[in-house]
Amino acid sequence: MDAASRIARIWYEGAPVPLALRALVPVYRGLRALHLAPYRLGLRRAARVAAPVIVVGNLTAGGSGKTPLVIALAENLRLHGLRPGVVSRGYGGTERGPMLLDDLPDPRRVGDEPCVIRRRTGAEVAIGRDRARAAALLIERGVNVVIADDGLQHVALARDLEICVVDGQRRFGNGLLLPAGPLREPLARLDTIPLRVCNGGAAQAGEIPMRLAGDVAVPVQRAALTRPLDAFAGQRVHAVAAIGNPERFFLALRAHGIDVVAHPFPDHHAFAAADLAFGDDAPVLMTEKDAVKCVAFADARHWCVPVRAELPASFFEAVIERLHALKAP
Repeated sequence: MDAASRIARIWYEGAPVPLALRALVPVYRGLRALHLAPYRLGLRRAARVAAPVIVVGNLTAGGSGKTPLVIALAENLRLHGLRPGVVSRGYGGTERGPMLLDDLPDPRRVGDEPCVIRRRTGAEVAIGRDRARAAALLIERGVNVVIADDGLQHVALARDLEICVVDGQRRFGNGLLLPAGPLREPLARLDTIPLRVCNGGAAQAGEIPMRLAGDVAVPVQRAALTRPLDAFAGQRVHAVAAIGNPERFFLALRAHGIDVVAHPFPDHHAFAAADLAFGDDAPVLMTEKDAVKCVAFADARHWCVPVRAELPASFFEAVIERLHALKAP
């Protein structure tokens, strides 16, 4: 069993927490407090930019469905006549930024998630460790609402609205802080976040349900026609996922009757051709986040399965109402 599997068993499956991990929790808590202290003491202030900022994040390490929600939010804001842009740290890329993405961004430089957002929405996307400076680049390009992909814990950027995405299946695991559990912040932080979205599973009181829908497969090289995902039913395929919760992708494929040979990789894995050499001609299905890193060496066997976030209209209405309230005298 690899390290990632062992951690998953401890965090989410009830395996005993080793004393070494428990002993590191106070260290994590202390480092977190040290990071926040200058802001709480008034020695530093969060940078405010010349547009409303919406932060989409989570309380747990790993994926929860933030990026699909960012895409859906950007598309909906555009329908309301706004010009949204997205700021991201660019995790997994080599660039420190700040920099704007062009129409053909390189995921090795800027990270996989910003590439997916840029390709899916056509919105302005900027990456950088200094997210305030990256957001300023967006505003220079005419953006009038900034969406931060991840960043609930990035206190250096002031925000007008926070949205927390909860993994509806894994929830908050054992409820412990890193590294004994998956929590980046104590659960009490939820009480300060006005909009909480539950991705899959059963939404609890105060949570807005979200579903990730994906029913087609698109050639990674985009040189052939899209196929319904059901066309792979009963067929043996290799499924590749380098996301925070790979099992969610594998389960979604199996729900379509597909015989899945699962190949999980670490989140944000930098793929090489050898990673997809499985010794046969079976189709290879992967997430859109992984596909952007495989274009250079993909062939006709390689397909990506894009997903879209489906949420009730009331969620988007609540976001628009809050944005309008910011403009009220």
